[in-house]
Amino acid sequence: MYKRLGSINLEPFFMGYCKVNLTNLISKLFNMNKPISIIIIMLFFSLSTIGQEKDSKFIEKVRTLDSTITTLYDVISGEKGEPRNWELFKFLFKPEAKLIPSGKRKDGTIGLRYMSPTDYIASSGQWLVENGFFEVELNREIDTFGNITQVFSTYESFRSKKDKEPFMRGINSIQLLYDGERWWIINIYWTQETVENPIPEAYLPVKN
Repeated sequence: MYKRLGSINLEPFFMGYCKVNLTNLISKLFNMNKPISIIIIMLFFSLSTIGQEKDSKFIEKVRTLDSTITTLYDVISGEKGEPRNWELFKFLFKPEAKLIPSGKRKDGTIGLRYMSPTDYIASSGQWLVENGFFEVELNREIDTFGNITQVFSTYESFRSKKDKEPFMRGINSIQLLYDGERWWIINIYWTQETVENPIPEAYLPVKN
């Protein structure tokens, strides 16, 4: 599906996969000598500039694997009443990324739930602010092949920085992609520690 405005085919603006020579397109628009052509060109470059500014605002947060994972933990953490930066949170993920909690249901069966970053914000965002929540990474095990990386990130959770003991621990299985310029989170798949399922020593900090 595409749109037309007057005699101008706007399909190239709405269909990202169209093979369009942008230089020729702009040249044709200028040659039309119509006010609408100028408006379209200005709009195109304005949107491009806005996108670049948004990317540059957070890009240093995802330059390295370490900065990406550190930002993931930092952005969801905060004291009670402290707002979270959900724009930064969503910037960490590919649009098709999934957050997948897994655990035991009340009936004893094991299940999971698939969420997009937006779903996570809708379901947990308010709770995090109303209750206070800090997730701290305890240990990290990394496997990389080519441009893909899998991280087993052990965490513990607190209501406040003042808390001495965590109310929850678990492991985040994080899949990431490095595209040559930045890191993207593809999936986070996690489960909590339980009495029946304690975290193995291999995924805990080495005791001195």
